[in-house]
Amino acid sequence: MKTFSATPADIEKKWILIDAEGVVLGRLASIVAMRLRGKHKASFTPHMDCGDNVIIINADKVQITGNKRQENFYWHTGHPGGIKSRTKQQILEGAHPERVVIQAVKRMLPGNRLSRQIMTNLRVYAGAEHSHEAQQPEVLDVKSMNSKNTRVAN
Repeated sequence: MKTFSATPADIEKKWILIDAEGVVLGRLASIVAMRLRGKHKASFTPHMDCGDNVIIINADKVQITGNKRQENFYWHTGHPGGIKSRTKQQILEGAHPERVVIQAVKRMLPGNRLSRQIMTNLRVYAGAEHSHEAQQPEVLDVKSMNSKNTRVAN
């Protein structure tokens, strides 16, 4: 019995649509990271991009539990004294609320070249509109997977 290792010819990518409205951020990010990486497939190969393309809509309506809305996201400009921070609440209310979801998913993937390539398969939209209808994405209902995946508005 030989170990199966997927080649680019073996990889079959699907398109998945996820509605993030009312879904807990960490649980959503964990499910999306698994789908992007391809770990839900029997043909998973760690060194290949064998995951699906994921579209997330309504990212501005994602739920954050506890006091995590007041936690900071930090980044550095590259200049001396250039540390910056914003709370998740400020980012969600700002011009780009989808960045909270993107960062959560990115931080659940390993920090290597393959993960940066995998992140190009993720599309996140703040509203309900997206431009990928031609790909006929399958709807993945994250809310019905587990009762803990949803939370009523804070």
